[in-house]
Amino acid sequence: FQQFSDPGSRKEHVKVTSEPKPGFLERLSETSGGMLIGLVTFLLAFYVLFTNEGRALRTAKSLDEGLSLVVPLDSIHSISQQNEGRLVHLAGALSTSKPLFDPSYGLSIQAVKLKRNVEMYQWVEYEDSKEYEEDGEIKKETKYSYNTEWKSEVVNSRNFDREIGHKNPSAMAVESFTAVSPNVQVGSFVLSKGLVDKIDNFKQLSLSHLEDPHADVTRREDYFYHSDNPRRPEVGDLRVSFFYAGLSGDDPHLGSADRVTVIARQRGDQLVPYHTKSGDVLEILYPGDLSVEEVFQKEQESNTMKTWALRAAGWLSMFVGISLMTRIFYTLVDWFPVVRDLVSVGLKVFAVCVASSLSLLTISVGWLFYRPLWALLLMLLSAVPILVARSRVLPKKQQ
Repeated sequence: FQQFSDPGSRKEHVKVTSEPKPGFLERLSETSGGMLIGLVTFLLAFYVLFTNEGRALRTAKSLDEGLSLVVPLDSIHSISQQNEGRLVHLAGALSTSKPLFDPSYGLSIQAVKLKRNVEMYQWVEYEDSKEYEEDGEIKKETKYSYNTEWKSEVVNSRNFDREIGHKNPSAMAVESFTAVSPNVQVGSFVLSKGLVDKIDNFKQLSLSHLEDPHADVTRREDYFYHSDNPRRPEVGDLRVSFFYAGLSGDDPHLGSADRVTVIARQRGDQLVPYHTKSGDVLEILYPGDLSVEEVFQKEQESNTMKTWALRAAGWLSMFVGISLMTRIFYTLVDWFPVVRDLVSVGLKVFAVCVASSLSLLTISVGWLFYRPLWALLLMLLSAVPILVARSRVLPKKQQ
């Protein structure tokens, strides 16, 4: 059943759908499906937590190894055979052999990367839904609103609830792309593809010094517009902007070439990945002039942040998995409001305690072969959430 109401504007409408309230067996069946998803999520959490600890410790050992072996270069303009195969540290300005072009818009720049970003003026649909129970039925009221915006991707209007009056073109006449210089150097050293990939600090290119490239293209601020009136664009109009990363030559409008700091293995005149004894790869690049200690400190901080992010993701995955697997108890009592609320709170506390204990236990197992003492301490700590929960249950039983 659907009911429409339109407040007189093509840009907004409301749809109400209703369906019979699901019976006990139907809800039980849905809960059983959720239990299967919960089991998969629960098992995935163990994998994420365990492998993350091994990765974090391996990376930390590799960074310590690299810090003890790295050789700072005296000059970036001469290649010493004594450093062949060794991990080296150098800093200097980027340079490329040829500028990057976009002949369609008469634009060129001496940089490592040049990105053309194309946006199209399109309809975008937004949904705002709410569910409520009425006359023994579950009703869902969805408010659809439409707005025109600049988007880098084509928005498929066929998926709109109401395409009439909100139709978008199926493709863009001009495509986005990123051009990368085939040869990037710092002094006499050629950077590997992995190092070039790390040069991604894109900045928007000012177009103020350029002319309109075609009669049907208008420049306004830092955009080229394919539009009859850029101030009042229509659906299907395009605008094009440009971004660059790694300025590799002095430019009268942009300034001096960007400087970078690199730590990698020297192989002839190339800088390539360095494989550590721990099994990791060191291939590091940062913007600016940094010392060896500053580079490795940044890498250690990045490793720490990644480790804690994955720990949080693993705990959350375990909590969600346990919640889904135990939701069947909530379904069994959802006919009794008071009991249902108590069970809901109890299940959440249970999920938090068990997820915390199992997460700490899994992390401790991951540390067992690397730091046994810390692993044993974490194993003891993993029992704390369960003991705390149990200590609160006992006084309630006595009452």
